[in-house]
Amino acid sequence: MSSAPKARLAALSEQLVNPPKPADFGTFENINRIPKIAKDDVGPSVTGKVIIVTGANSPQGIGRATVHQFARNGAKAIYICDYQTDYLDVHKRELKSLYPNVEVHTRKVDAGEEADVAGVVDEAVNKYGRLDVVFANAGISITQGRILESSAEDFVKVMRTNALGVFLATKHAARGMLHTSPSKPHPGGSIIATASVAGLRSNAGATDYSASKAAVISIMQTVAYQMAGTGIRCNAICPGIIETGMTSIMYEMARQRGSERKIGQLNPLQRGGLADEVARVVAFLGSESASYVNGQAWAVDGGLSAGLPFVPGKIA
Repeated sequence: MSSAPKARLAALSEQLVNPPKPADFGTFENINRIPKIAKDDVGPSVTGKVIIVTGANSPQGIGRATVHQFARNGAKAIYICDYQTDYLDVHKRELKSLYPNVEVHTRKVDAGEEADVAGVVDEAVNKYGRLDVVFANAGISITQGRILESSAEDFVKVMRTNALGVFLATKHAARGMLHTSPSKPHPGGSIIATASVAGLRSNAGATDYSASKAAVISIMQTVAYQMAGTGIRCNAICPGIIETGMTSIMYEMARQRGSERKIGQLNPLQRGGLADEVARVVAFLGSESASYVNGQAWAVDGGLSAGLPFVPGKIA
């Protein structure tokens, strides 16, 4: 082996040499604690803020990890919402054990049902007199095949949750964030929606999923302008390959085959991502530190969307 490949192998990142494992972080009741790479960044970035997060049920999800980031950084109250409610109470108990000063509310919310979305927004505004951050994270993926094997029914289901859900969350979040009170004398807030690199480039998801995530980006950019002058910021995050409940089957199969290291090999970091890594970007966008970030589709993908397709090690 020449000196260049040897040097390259010797220079592998810490994450590739010692990838974090969920078991390393212990458990809370019957679920693993959230795996992390970065050290805790505790600060007052969302002190006093009232926050709603949808799609927060999955123990492995970006929603749960983001709720922890907001709680760790001083949120006054957080509504953790999902259509599936299996773990919401477990999450609430964990949050209260770690952040006893944060008021945590669990709600069953169908992201595609306007009455559900409007209801949780109204509850937050009526109870606290303010709404500061809404993270529209609820999303589904049904098919992985070509358009020839896809159905109109599946397309509509995916669009209902992923695109209509973001539309409804944004509509009612904006309404809530325009509300002023003694604790919040001026309108304003941050709306963040989960899109995907599949909404930026092809080959990252099925047709229905990709179309829905492109719609999410468009909604955020359009509403950013429609809310001009209100202080309401709208941004999309575009995760790449992240280990979540949605991708867990792929990860489990790869681990059984001993090929987990191949996940994420096409991005410059050459690994998949963790939910906590995405959550920290969401937490930043929800804070005043991102006060001049608006109308953006922020890729959190290890660099995948930065380049053109290539086969590792084969330039020609």
